[in-house]
Amino acid sequence: MAENTTRRLCFNINGLLGGIIATVLLLTILVYLSIQAVQIQKANATTFYKLVDESGIQMKSVDNIKHYKVVPYEEAVGAK
Repeated sequence: MAENTTRRLCFNINGLLGGIIATVLLLTILVYLSIQAVQIQKANATTFYKLVDESGIQMKSVDNIKHYKVVPYEEAVGAK
């Protein structure tokens, strides 16, 4: 019984190339999502707000947006 041993490589080009492509794709997605997370955190960390009427805030109401005011960065940190 003669066996074909010419195609018995553990990592032939198809398997190796597919693994590399999958790894690069996953790392690209990871880098993209990490950059987006940092940018969102940076934007939210520098957005300050002040409550206008604390007694009028209800637990579940779409009108709660009327009770806070976005404050500019310079005014919030006291920069001139």
